[in-house]
Order: sequence, then structure tokens, then C-alpha cells
Amino acid sequence: MTSESEIVPDTQYRGLMRVLPEKIRGFALLARFDRPIGWWLLFWPCAWGLALAGGLAHQWPLVFWFLLGSIAMRGAGCVYNDIVDRDLDRQVARTRSRPLASRLISLKAAWVWLLLLCLIGLVVLFQLQPFAQIVALGSLALVAAYPFMKRITWWPQAWLGLVFTWGALVGWAAIRGDLAVPVLLLYAGSIFWVVGYDTLYALQDREDDALIGVRSSALRMGSHVRGGVFACYALAVLLWAAAIWTLRPDPLALVALFPAALHLFWQVATLNPKDGLDGLIKFRSNRFAGFLVFLACGAVGSAA
Repeated sequence: MTSESEIVPDTQYRGLMRVLPEKIRGFALLARFDRPIGWWLLFWPCAWGLALAGGLAHQWPLVFWFLLGSIAMRGAGCVYNDIVDRDLDRQVARTRSRPLASRLISLKAAWVWLLLLCLIGLVVLFQLQPFAQIVALGSLALVAAYPFMKRITWWPQAWLGLVFTWGALVGWAAIRGDLAVPVLLLYAGSIFWVVGYDTLYALQDREDDALIGVRSSALRMGSHVRGGVFACYALAVLLWAAAIWTLRPDPLALVALFPAALHLFWQVATLNPKDGLDGLIKFRSNRFAGFLVFLACGAVGSAA
């Protein structure tokens, strides 16, 4: 769990970020290299799909390729999001100092940086078998549409779930060469997981979002945030359990999921919905939740 001392505002930086030249630091911040939680949350579904498909034993190098791809493509997604949202970001206290919003980085330079990050993602794509490559490319339309969702729906987190957990399909396809029922259930559960944890993240911005007219699930749930997040997490666990059962119909296989379910329950049970900082702490703890689901998928996939 992340300690309170590790939680910093969006525009602060530590360690290597502090000693980088200002311009280089701006590009690093634009890709959120100072916020590793994002690439972990993008990476874990890739690893889940690979592990559930039984690929850990003979295709384990793909885990590291998926991690590299997650870092690069999460960075590319953040750059693209900031290009689209640069005017909105100037109106929100937490984001107005971002490199594009503050004009530290020019719009043209941001587009070039986006292209370079996508090229790294392309290198990772070439490590996959053709069917998995096609599945991976299928996410591009979802990615392109995401920044606009907060303008047209109260549930941009649901769209983020479609985007951020697409890697589960890619991980499975890289091993099995198909998209079978277990991974479809895994993917569906992962979408609800994202809606839950991104609602926690959105608790920080409820006041600013309401003022500028940006929609979010945190605003839509209102005083029922705890119940809403619990429902999302419960659906996630049920669908993950169905994925495991479909692959290996054994009650003992479901036990592998218990630690992850317990962690998600802890998040909800101890959440203070009125405290954006507490929401951020719980949000970041999903890096550990992802690891626990990975262990469950690895145990079941290796024995299936």
C-alpha cells in the first residue's frame, strides 16, 4: 500500500525527474514517466491473458515485451490525451501545470514525441504472432476516442476499461492464437475493475470537473461512491471467477482468486469518499491487486 508521504500533486516530481534538464523533463512528464502506476495498470491485463493461457512456462520473455510496450503505449496515450485536453487542463488546478497546458512543450513537439513512443510500441508488436498483432491493432479506435468520452458520457471510466484492459485479449491471443470464452470473461471483468479504480482516482477532481462541465463516474455516483465501486469490484471478481471456472472447473482453482478479492474488498471497506487523497492511495494500490490476479491466472493457467 502507498504511504501518504509518497502521494504528490500531479505536477511534482522526484528522483531522476528532478535532475533532468527542463525540456527533457517536460517530455518525461508529458508521457507520465514519473507516474509508473499507469503502465502497471496497463501491463497487468496483458500478463493475465498470457498467464491464463498457460504461456508463462514457454513464452515468459513476452512478459517483458508486454511491460516495455505498456510503458511506451501508456506514455503515447498520455501524450495524445494531453494534446486533446490541453485547454481543459488549463482550467483544472491539478493539471494546469502539465507540459502542454503550461506551454513548456509545443504542440508540434508533442506530436513528434507521440510518434516516437508509437514506434517503440511497433517494435513490441512485431514480437507477437500475426493473430495477436491484429487483436492489438483493434484497440486503436478505442484509444483515439477515449479523450472525448468525458465530454459526452458520465461513464468515461467504462470506455477507459475497454482500452486499458485490451491487453488481456492480446496476451491470450499471443499464446493460444484465438479469443476463447475464458479470456472474454477475463476481459469483461477487467473492464469493471477499471471502472472501480478510476472512479477512486476521479474523486480528486470532482469539484473542478463539476465546475468546467467534465463528466465522470465519481460525479454520477454522488454519495454512493463506495457502493458503486463495491458493485464494480464484485462484478469483476465474479467474471474473473467465471473465466477461471470455464478453463478449469475445480473449486480449488477459485481459491487462487481469493487474495485479490480480499484486497479489493479492503479498498472499499476503508475508503473515505470525501477525501481525494485517500481515493488516490486506494487507486494506486491496484498495482498490487493486479499482481495478485496475475498470480491467480498463472496458477490456474499452468495447471489447466
